[in-house]
Amino acid sequence: MSDKVSATIKLNNLAPPSYEEATAAGSPSHSGSYPGDGDTLTEFCWDDQNIRRIFIRKVYAILSLQLSSILAIVTLFTLCDPVKEYVQSNPGWYWAAYVLFIVTYMTLYIFSRPRRTFPWNVILLAIFTLALAFMTGLMSSYFKTMSVMICLGITAFICLSITIFSFQTKIDLTSVWGMLCISCTALSFWGLLLAILLLPGRVPWMQVVFAGLGAILFCMFLAFDTQRMMGKKRYTISPEEYIFAALNIYLDIAHIFTFILLCRRQDSA
Repeated sequence: MSDKVSATIKLNNLAPPSYEEATAAGSPSHSGSYPGDGDTLTEFCWDDQNIRRIFIRKVYAILSLQLSSILAIVTLFTLCDPVKEYVQSNPGWYWAAYVLFIVTYMTLYIFSRPRRTFPWNVILLAIFTLALAFMTGLMSSYFKTMSVMICLGITAFICLSITIFSFQTKIDLTSVWGMLCISCTALSFWGLLLAILLLPGRVPWMQVVFAGLGAILFCMFLAFDTQRMMGKKRYTISPEEYIFAALNIYLDIAHIFTFILLCRRQDSA
């Protein structure tokens, strides 16, 4: 009888751990990832392929709605003259959208609870999406229609190519996280300096160079965020963070379009 009990205990000890135990033991947070949250940027265990597929489908479903909204608003602001004239003559709407964009982005970026709690995560993401779409649409209204359409096509081609490359390549693009942060900070300071000195108006080619570097940088961010979503890389995103993953990719694509549009400064209406 004692031999049977001993054998049972040994079998229980050899039983595989539960999903929660496995992920808790194999998913240490990466130090210095995001402020206020240690669960977003992690070395997550992606052993369950089904969880990963569901997570990726959910992210791209949300992203498709976001891109549909920004495409609709950009098209409306570009093609509809009454709307174009109204938004251009009332800059207060832009600043209101900018405040909403900053508040919702910082809330979703810093605090894990709002972006993981339904329905607040959906509400905040919707406000963020519409605010960024409004700002992008307003900027597009100052350019010729054909130029905007060309930039939309170029953006779609570039983003699709980067996404396919990120899924197919064996190169771990998430390892350049530090370089991307430094480059983004440097580009931000450069843009601020250009705005203060008003150089874009005096030296047009300077804005083209700035916009070109910005487009390249956010193409790299798109590849980085895509691979974080895929998993099995140095840095990955937890499957609970589908709102955060969609937010990052949407922001990357919007920035790529904006910088490509700024490269065509000579086509402004």
